[in-house]
Amino acid sequence: MENASVVLENVRLSYVHLLKPYARDPQATPKFQATILLPKTDAVGKQKLDAALAAATRNGINGKWNGAAPVKVPNPVWDGDGLNQSGNTFGPECKGCWVFAASSPADKPVDVVDGQLNRIMDATKVYSGMYANISVNFFPYNYQGKKGVGCGLGPVQKVRDGEPLGGSAPSAKSVFQPIQQAPATGAVNPLTGEIM
Repeated sequence: MENASVVLENVRLSYVHLLKPYARDPQATPKFQATILLPKTDAVGKQKLDAALAAATRNGINGKWNGAAPVKVPNPVWDGDGLNQSGNTFGPECKGCWVFAASSPADKPVDVVDGQLNRIMDATKVYSGMYANISVNFFPYNYQGKKGVGCGLGPVQKVRDGEPLGGSAPSAKSVFQPIQQAPATGAVNPLTGEIM
């Protein structure tokens, strides 16, 4: 089997569920997952991505696909300037990027570290919109007669913060105004009416 793993640097992450497994559908099995946004300007990253996809396809031909690839091999990488699987346009954060999702089973937690390789446990530090170096592994599948290439999620290294993407709760400062405090006064003597 050929190596179909790749490390992509300084990519933006969306739909981030790296510290706790998640499933959009309650009937589905929760997984650790993220959507990776690789800028189209990153020619080196795209070459590495294409090489890993080609290796996974050859692994499929030599393994799970019994010597024959599908006419068009389904793979998880999409053009962020085009349409997604559902035929809808991608969100604005995907424009100018190659877009793909990667996941890991709930029993295989993802190692998430900072720039100094310290493990990140604080959920507020890991969010959709941050930038990271990420390790992914492409693999062939043959499931219920459907053949294609999927993407497994490996370790993630946060490299910098970015503007949070969608779904974040508003801050208290953006919702409320400061309450004006009444001037401080001393206790009033009930007999004289003067401040004690």
